[in-house]
Amino acid sequence: MLKNKYWIAFSSIESIDSAFILRLFNYFGDIETAYRANEREFQNIDGLSVKKSQNFVEARKNLDIDKAFAEVEKRGIKFLTFEDENYPQMLKEIYNPPAVLYYKGDLSRINFNKTLAVVGSRRASTYAKDALKLVLKDLKNTDITIVSGLASGIDTTAHNIAIENGLKTIGVIASGFDYTYPAANKHLYDEIEREHGVIFTEYYPTFEPLKYRFPQRNRIVSGLSYGTVVAEASFKSGALITANLTLEQGRELMCIPGLITNPNTQGIYKLLKNGATLVTESDDILTTLGWEKKQKEVSQASLFLSVEEAKVLELLEVEEKTFDELQARSKMDIETLLMNLTLLELKGIIKKVDGDRYKREV
Repeated sequence: MLKNKYWIAFSSIESIDSAFILRLFNYFGDIETAYRANEREFQNIDGLSVKKSQNFVEARKNLDIDKAFAEVEKRGIKFLTFEDENYPQMLKEIYNPPAVLYYKGDLSRINFNKTLAVVGSRRASTYAKDALKLVLKDLKNTDITIVSGLASGIDTTAHNIAIENGLKTIGVIASGFDYTYPAANKHLYDEIEREHGVIFTEYYPTFEPLKYRFPQRNRIVSGLSYGTVVAEASFKSGALITANLTLEQGRELMCIPGLITNPNTQGIYKLLKNGATLVTESDDILTTLGWEKKQKEVSQASLFLSVEEAKVLELLEVEEKTFDELQARSKMDIETLLMNLTLLELKGIIKKVDGDRYKREV
C-alpha cells in the first residue's frame, strides 16, 4: 500500500515523534498530504511545535522515502500504522498513541481482549520474582496475554512465567529492531518472536535504546493492557511511571505486596495507600478486571494416560521433581521411567526444566 511508505518515512525521522505525526495526520486527514505539506500550511495547525516543524522540513529534504521503506522490508519487520484495522484498539484510545507499531511475531496468537501488563524493578528481589510466579501460575493455559517491557528483572520474569505456563506474551522494547537490549535477553526475544507472542516497538529499526525512550515505551506497555500489576517498585522507578500512566489511561492498577524492609517496595505501598488493588492470588486480578478463567481446551487424546503415566503425573501434582526423585517414589526402573516421561512430554502434559527437573503443564 503506497500510503504505508509515508507512515514509515515519518517514523524514520528521529527529530519528530508520534504526537507530531498524528497531529498532522488528523489535521490533513491523509498521511501523504500531511507528509508533503509546506511550512505555511503547518502554521495553521494549533499547538504544532514550530521547532519540530522546522526539523521535519529539513529532514524531509534528504529523506528517500522508498529507501526508508525498503530498509524495513529488508529486515523482515512487519508493522501496523495508526490507520490499520489491526492496530490494537486499546492502544489507539490512549493519549499520544504510536503512529507506527513495528513488530515481530504473529498477531494472530494474541488475544487483545485480555491483556495484562506486569512491571517492576530491574533489580528485582527473589521474593518479588517468587511472589509473581505464585500469582500468575494459576492463569496457566488461559487466553490471557502478559505484556511487559523485555527489560531485566521483573519484565524478564513475567515473560518467562507466561511462556512456562502456556500464556502468550507481548514484549515492548525501547529501540528499533537493530538492537537487543539487554543483550542477555536475546534468547527470550527469539522465543517470543518464534512461538510465544509478539514484540512491539514504535521505533524505526536503526533507533538506539536511548535513556529517554524507556519512559516513552512504558505508555505502550500500559496502553495495550486492561490492567497493570506492579510486582516491585521504588519511589524513583520506571515501574512507578507505568503505574501512573495506567491510572491516566483509565486502566486498573494492581500491586503485589512485598517486604516493608525492601526499598523497592516503597512505591508499592504508596500505590496501595492511594487505592491500587492488593493482589495476592490470580483471582484478585480476574475479579478486578471482570474476567472469567477460561482454560484453553486440551484434547482428550493427550489426557488418555496409562497407569504408569498417571502415576508419574500424580507425583508432579504439587511441585517439580528431579528424575532421581521420580524414580525413587515411582519404583520404576530407569528405562520405564524415561519412556513414560517422554510420552508425557510428547503429549504436552509435562515439561523438562532446569536440567533434569520435570514440571506439570496441564
